[in-house]
Amino acid sequence: QVELVESGGGSVQSGGSLRLSCQASGVTSTSFCMAWFRQAPGKEREGLASIGSTDSANYANSVKGRFTISKDNDKKTVYLEMNSLKPEDTAMYYCAARFFLVDFRGSCYAYLDKQNIDSWGQGTQVTVSS
Repeated sequence: QVELVESGGGSVQSGGSLRLSCQASGVTSTSFCMAWFRQAPGKEREGLASIGSTDSANYANSVKGRFTISKDNDKKTVYLEMNSLKPEDTAMYYCAARFFLVDFRGSCYAYLDKQNIDSWGQGTQVTVSS
C-alpha cells in the first residue's frame, strides 16, 4: 500500500521561503505523476505543481515563478520549494500521486486536477504572516 508522508511545513513571514518534502513508501510502479496541492479553509483543494517520471514539471498560474517542484528518485522523495511566500499561500499542503501500470511518459498537467489523483498524504500546514 502506497504511503505519502509530508514534512517541512511551518510558519514564515511574508516574503520568506519554505521547502516541503514528501516521502513515498510502498511504491511498486516506476511510472508516476507526483503533485502538490493545497487547501485553505472554505476553499477547494487546488493543484499547484506536478512532475513525472521524465522530470517535466507543470505549475498552476498562482505559483508559477515562485514555487519549484523537484524529485529525488533514489530517496523516493518529492520536494516543493516555495519562495516569495504571501499570506494567501496559507493553507494545508498535500502531496499526491497517480501511479501507472504502464510506462507513462506524457505530461503530468492533468494531475493538477484532484479527480485524477489516486494517493494522498495527510498534509502539512503552511502559515504565512504579513
